Amino acid sequence: VQLQASGGGLVQPGGSLRLSCAASGSIFSIAFMDWYRQAPEKERELVARITRGGVTVYADSVKGRFTISRDNAKTTLDLQMNSLKSEDTAVYYCHYMTIGLVNYWGNGTLVTVSS
Repeated sequence: VQLQASGGGLVQPGGSLRLSCAASGSIFSIAFMDWYRQAPEKERELVARITRGGVTVYADSVKGRFTISRDNAKTTLDLQMNSLKSEDTAVYYCHYMTIGLVNYWGNGTLVTVSS
């Protein structure tokens, strides 16, 4: 099973983008689903997480601007990004972790915030 992330692109500061992540097959017993990002010459960082129970966690830098969500079948993950800033420029990765501690990583999707 592979994860496919999409929705990245070039956007002006203050603009919005919506990222999506879909699995190519069934993944059972997902414990949590995340979005990470990695900016040039920086370490990968957690942006947002949604747990099996629906609890959401956000990095301080994106609180109030980004919203993580999933579909009812809990297989598709989205990230709504509003009020984008230049410092949000990064490659964004989706990640699923199962209860059995199996990791699934998506391909990266590039978000560039620039005027």
